Amino acid sequence: MKESNEDWTIVIKPQTGLFDIDFKELLQYRDLLYIFVRRDLMAVYKQTILGPIWFFIQPLLTTMVYAFVYGGIANIGTDGKPRLLFYLTGTVLWAYFSECLVSTSSTFTANASVFGKVYFPRVILPLAKVISTLFKMGIQMILLAIAYAVYIALGQYSFQVNGYILTLPLLIIIMANLGLGVGMIVTSLTIKYRDLQYLVAFGVQLLMFAAPVVYPLSRFHGKMLLLLKLNPVSAVIETFRAAVLGGTVDWYMLGYSFMISTVLLAAGYVIFNKAEKSFIDTV
Repeated sequence: MKESNEDWTIVIKPQTGLFDIDFKELLQYRDLLYIFVRRDLMAVYKQTILGPIWFFIQPLLTTMVYAFVYGGIANIGTDGKPRLLFYLTGTVLWAYFSECLVSTSSTFTANASVFGKVYFPRVILPLAKVISTLFKMGIQMILLAIAYAVYIALGQYSFQVNGYILTLPLLIIIMANLGLGVGMIVTSLTIKYRDLQYLVAFGVQLLMFAAPVVYPLSRFHGKMLLLLKLNPVSAVIETFRAAVLGGTVDWYMLGYSFMISTVLLAAGYVIFNKAEKSFIDTV
């Protein structure tokens, strides 16, 4: 039999290691990544009357509820900061983390039909979720800037934004790493344990109270303060508040958060990489 000398343009082969990341292949599929990001943005509020305006309405209503319940009824202090700005600074970053986590935690189960029909780097889907959610957070940042400007214009608050605002890219990276890393771990486990999907949606709501979203860390001391600082999200929210509303940054605490987020992202990718090799036979 005569051997074939055809030159193949694409060769599909298994990865040889759990840490292997083919960046060249991801670059080749950048158009698909764009399509998934666009799909996520368009599908959320499709056939709604207000459409993208919900990106503004949701954090605003959430912030107003927090201000009424925790600031008004519970009378939890905000370190002298305006309640609306205090809760909004916590809500914007927390919403980014929680949505990244919840949306990526169902990657395998929600896209099993697509994975079974065509090949593409599976990690593109959770990456698309993180990027599309980043776009939403950008819109909510505009809402925060508008609220900040209104307070200044009304003379109810003075300009406080400082050099710490330059840490914002780092804060976003930490939140993205945490949401993506934990999300990939959860989606890999849901292949066998579907209950985790429901646990994540419920657990994220409870986890919010373990981070200074609706209260300042200054309210706590001793072991309770140490316990709250162990949550890597705490340093991110406190740093962002210090940048926008004034205050100091605990650089050791922020470094700890970055280290934990990096470890979780690496662990998440390893587990995700291992699960994608055989998940289609289980789902």
